Amino acid sequence: MTPTTIDLHAVLREYWGYDQFRPLQERIVHALIGGRDVAVIMPTGGGKSLCYQLPAVVLGGTAVVVSPLIALMKDQADQLKQMGIPAAVLNSSLKPSEQALVMKEAAAGAYRLLYLAPERLVRSDTFHWLKQVPLSLFAIDEAHCISEWGHEFRPEYRQLKQLRDRFPDTPIAAFTASATQRVRHDILAQLSLRDPGKFIASFHRSNLRMFMRQCDSEEERERLLLAALRAHKGESVIIYAPTIRAVGDMVDLLNSRKIPTVGYHGQMETADRKANQEKWMSDEVNVLVGTIAFGLGINKPAVRAVIHLSMPKSLEQYYQEAGRAGRDGDESDCVLLWRPKDFGLLVHFIDQVQDPTEKQRSWDRYHTMRNFVEGSKQCRHRQLCLHFGETPKWMECGMCDVCVGAPDWVTASDDSILIKRRRARMPITVVDAVDFEAPVDEELLEHMKTWRRDVAKAAGLPTFFILNDAGLIDLCRKRPRTMNELMHVSGIGVKKAEAYGAQMLAALKAKR
Repeated sequence: MTPTTIDLHAVLREYWGYDQFRPLQERIVHALIGGRDVAVIMPTGGGKSLCYQLPAVVLGGTAVVVSPLIALMKDQADQLKQMGIPAAVLNSSLKPSEQALVMKEAAAGAYRLLYLAPERLVRSDTFHWLKQVPLSLFAIDEAHCISEWGHEFRPEYRQLKQLRDRFPDTPIAAFTASATQRVRHDILAQLSLRDPGKFIASFHRSNLRMFMRQCDSEEERERLLLAALRAHKGESVIIYAPTIRAVGDMVDLLNSRKIPTVGYHGQMETADRKANQEKWMSDEVNVLVGTIAFGLGINKPAVRAVIHLSMPKSLEQYYQEAGRAGRDGDESDCVLLWRPKDFGLLVHFIDQVQDPTEKQRSWDRYHTMRNFVEGSKQCRHRQLCLHFGETPKWMECGMCDVCVGAPDWVTASDDSILIKRRRARMPITVVDAVDFEAPVDEELLEHMKTWRRDVAKAAGLPTFFILNDAGLIDLCRKRPRTMNELMHVSGIGVKKAEAYGAQMLAALKAKR
């Protein structure tokens, strides 16, 4: 059976446990299996990683994935191994002997996916070694970093242009969640993509509620923050603070209010930073306060709120960070609590830029961001779409403060409890056929969440590695009694059923 005749839906079901692709995924997969370059612009939560992971499984050989963060590489490789897909990372977190073993096994074709940082990939010795590896494709994540017009330009990404010259017959796939038209054109040019398939998903994240408020005092900002956290009690929340000191102050404040919270920033000891991230990822602690150093590539589907405590430096940065909410398609809040002095801080940083061209780009981003929060009275979602080159046919989204006003929790009293969210399937982003409107026994769901947390903790894994929230809801709704019935639950593939199926069935049986 050749790659072109393989039943892709059967592969999707076997490894990922899903019966259908999300919008654009199947077309992208077909293009890569056919040996074509692709450029993919797909918002967070759209399922970019599957677009190169599934072809890697089908094609055999090794797909080299260029990824900017060590933590992200490890998470994705660990999750793939849980699914029965051979994967590895090659970076500075490994001991020299471990790196040598990975390189030896990769040359022997032991992995379907191999994750490298751009700095490692463009070394001359890496290029020489890769000639020995049976390559299937290159997948470049966060591809906007290659463009000087992008909001996170990284010079080492620019060197990835060497891939086309050194490996002319290997397909290149570029993926990003946030790229304007100018950045998209630069990505194509810098990577020398040949007649690429261009796939641009809608930038409209219809499950995200956007609320922005100017806070004229620290007390007002604190009140709104606490109200938002009460509304999301027991749910995963990311809070972005502007400085390392602000992270520490906010962690202290929330813990003093009996809201278990951990911090994350670049100057923490590596072990402490990793421990805090793992506590949050495994749902031991629901609230994480971090600087922008946190979150790139964080693969946690059920983040119910992202709260910014200061103005992001660009609309692209805001869209990327806010987009870490609601990756599972469920309704989630994106809150920006800004103060006039935030603009002064941004101006200060722009004044430090020496290069005239980059300074002008920084000023352009500044004015765009300022107009987004205070100048325009257009729908927030529509403004974002227009910024990225998409012109919606609709004028109102019904999910932002401009269109529908402030959310309920803004005026809620101090003794308010968790606001009940309706569970609605969002066709743009939801991967599976879970009917969130179908009745689910809440007691059973809590029982299975506890079971999942215990299993994840014992294995040292994030809870969603065991089963994501959508899958857990589907499990409680269908209540399978046999392994065959279990295989019809969203998100449960063959390997997951082999690893956890008996325990899942036993845990369900215990509540009957």
